[in-house]
Amino acid sequence: MIRKLWQLDAETTDPYRNIAAEKLLAANVRPGECILYLWQNENTVVIGRNQDAFRECRITELEKDGGHLARRFSGGGAVYHDLGNLNYSFLVRRPDYDVNRQMEVILRALRSLGVPAEKTGRNDLAAGGSKLSGNAFYYAGNCCCHHGTLLLDADIERMERFLQPEPGKLAANGVKSVRSRVGLLKNYVPELTIAEIKDRICRAFSETFGLPVSDYPAEQLPEEEISLLRQKLCSGEWLYGRKNPLSESLEGRFPWGGIRIEYRTKNGKIAEAAVWSDALDADWIESLGSLLPSQEASEDNLCRQIRQLAAGRSAPDDFSLRETMSRDIENLIAKALGENNERNESL
Repeated sequence: MIRKLWQLDAETTDPYRNIAAEKLLAANVRPGECILYLWQNENTVVIGRNQDAFRECRITELEKDGGHLARRFSGGGAVYHDLGNLNYSFLVRRPDYDVNRQMEVILRALRSLGVPAEKTGRNDLAAGGSKLSGNAFYYAGNCCCHHGTLLLDADIERMERFLQPEPGKLAANGVKSVRSRVGLLKNYVPELTIAEIKDRICRAFSETFGLPVSDYPAEQLPEEEISLLRQKLCSGEWLYGRKNPLSESLEGRFPWGGIRIEYRTKNGKIAEAAVWSDALDADWIESLGSLLPSQEASEDNLCRQIRQLAAGRSAPDDFSLRETMSRDIENLIAKALGENNERNESL
């Protein structure tokens, strides 16, 4: 049961420091607490934990403009952050984790401004068919993080220039471009400021949980750990992963997200594999990538192993789609291997 509410505003727009602080706040939140962390990044593309940076972002363009590429710990898709965007994070222990209640905080804040916001799709808040906020989630042992964005007055030209979502993703959302999907709060409340959004969120936080909100004591931030984690988040290994694609690949897009599996076989087994995805369930996708190497590269074996992986790893209620994900990936593998066999037989 939540007994204490904390609120913390980040003092920097450094994306690596902000993501590191969020991670360590999540790891150290105490039972009965919920921390609301509000933060901004300047001129940054943030990709999901299992996304291919080179496919999601025009990295050269971003760097020429003095921007930053960052990778977060949650799943989901790539987003653009600037000072017209506010990020919010709810950090709480697993027994008190309630996505609907946390979403209600943001919905209540937006509606108090006169914005007709509603929850749509798998993780969005929208108004009038345009996306106002995307949300994603991750877990650190018994602790949970739910975070999202709110667009006040983002630089849409930069957003379009730096992001390069695959056409299939835009089509799946019924839009033709990044611009046509994005909704800005300034279109509803022209005089709105970031400070006012923060104030409305904090008030809604208190009203939704029925408790007063206290300022989080800055001296409790583990600065040395934050600094060390920040170094990892800046590293090429974390940001880019594998740069050179493997010899074979298969990919598909489903209601839960897109997936691309790259692999190399040797002597009938998978010698190397990489799995890229914007699925929200980042942990399971990462486990799939660890499972594939050394597996016999047959349809029966791979499908059986994937089913066992889905059944053998418990998931929170909001990530209850693993069985569906498993079935879709099995069908994708069966189709790809079947087509490979047909090509080999025709040679």
